[in-house]
Amino acid sequence: MSVSPSFDLLLRGGRVIDPACGIDGLKDVAIRNGKVAAVQPDILPTSAKEVIDVTDKLVLPGLIDTHAHIYQYVTGRFGMNADMVGVHSGVTTLVDQGGPSCMTLPGFRHFIAEPAKSRVYAFLSAYLVGGLEGHYYPQLYSPDGVDIEATSKSASANLDIVRGIKAHAEIGGFARWGIKVIEMAAEIGHRSELPVYVHFGQLWGLPESGANGEDADTILTRVIPLLKQGDVLAHPFTRHPGGFINREGEVHPVIRAALDRGLTVDVGHGSHFSYRLAKKAIAAGIVPTTLGADIHGYNTHVPAPAGTPDQHEDDENHPFAGQAKFSLVQAMSSMMALGLSLEQVVPMVTANPAKLLGRADEIGALKVGMDADVSVLTQRSGRFVLRDNEGTQVIADSLLQPAFCLRAGVRYDADASILPEAVAA
Repeated sequence: MSVSPSFDLLLRGGRVIDPACGIDGLKDVAIRNGKVAAVQPDILPTSAKEVIDVTDKLVLPGLIDTHAHIYQYVTGRFGMNADMVGVHSGVTTLVDQGGPSCMTLPGFRHFIAEPAKSRVYAFLSAYLVGGLEGHYYPQLYSPDGVDIEATSKSASANLDIVRGIKAHAEIGGFARWGIKVIEMAAEIGHRSELPVYVHFGQLWGLPESGANGEDADTILTRVIPLLKQGDVLAHPFTRHPGGFINREGEVHPVIRAALDRGLTVDVGHGSHFSYRLAKKAIAAGIVPTTLGADIHGYNTHVPAPAGTPDQHEDDENHPFAGQAKFSLVQAMSSMMALGLSLEQVVPMVTANPAKLLGRADEIGALKVGMDADVSVLTQRSGRFVLRDNEGTQVIADSLLQPAFCLRAGVRYDADASILPEAVAA
């Protein structure tokens, strides 16, 4: 008498690393009806309708990208296809950083979040215009372009997808308007009881009148007191003025105190990232809490939609320009090349962002009963060249690459055209 298989799918023989559950070892992961059904050693292959051999691979809770730009078309060249940077890059959950605003959130929900195969959240822009090619039109990001009441109301009414507020603290904006915009963004975060994600490092060029007495190295000191526990300091390793490393080449003294009172750090890799400065920050004990890829159409060479400017007015020093291809998984390799261990990096893309989003009971773990969001990676040994957009190269002795992921039990191969290839040293 035949016995019906207990599971729909079995991932067999991989190294399962699940920080939230305290798991790190060779185990099998069984899936039933799109949910995690069991995580344990030596589950019988005959108990599943389909078995995938993941021997010598890493099996992780579905990766969470805390810094995505996926409001496709609406945000011009910034907006990537969600599933290209999501499930087809081995990433199951994406957090759009500042693409939608209170005015454009309904469109983001209907046209981006709902159709995507990837799980999609957003940090709502503090600005009415959202992420509308802002580097071309900085005048739209003044205090007059912020509505505290409307943005707070929109965030609070859409908590299923809105999990934070996005704002910018950088010298181009401060030279124009001072600290007012950040004060308003912090108030939105307080009213909506959501974390505020603050971009540091120069974003806009200075106005014709220059810096107007502002100093990039004082921005952190002035902004951090406005923030609350759980708020996020983004781009710690930026190559642009106003980041964690001051002009003397030292970690800004306010950072340690900020972390001690519960603020967190998100890498926001992207084209801002500098190996040179990251080495200094990590050597000073600054270990990021979360890791976002910050992929957009300016650092992945996506063609400009018709009607958008062909070139930035300052093209050679374009703050978003990038030649080095990367992905969230490649960003994980970057962290390891800087001396962090795999065991330190995995929480940055699983348990920690799930906590940041207030969704630790739904994502970021392989707990029985949760949606079967799983990322399967290959870890290659050797000598590999990684480079940033300053032209700095580092040699990694290990390279992570996505193989496939499961999103609620459905398999997606990591076949996105934007994924970088391994470059041997």
